Amino acid sequence: MPEQRRRFSAQFKAEAVQMVIETGKPIAEIAPDLGIHDGTLGSWVNAWRREHPDPDQHTGPVEAARVKEMEDELRRLRMENEFLK
Repeated sequence: MPEQRRRFSAQFKAEAVQMVIETGKPIAEIAPDLGIHDGTLGSWVNAWRREHPDPDQHTGPVEAARVKEMEDELRRLRMENEFLK
């Protein structure tokens, strides 16, 4: 029977990436502590670095994830507001 894939929240991914970026520790050292495969964490870090080629020192992955969630909620609320008008 095939193994079911685990799903991780955006918050968990952002915190894991932030751990790698802020501590400077190798991905292979952090991944087992989080209970994930180092290839998975590596792909998350690479994706974040592609999206943020010039990282702003004030905005980490956790803050970026929070901002994205807030923007999504704002977009949804604006659509609901337009519908109610």
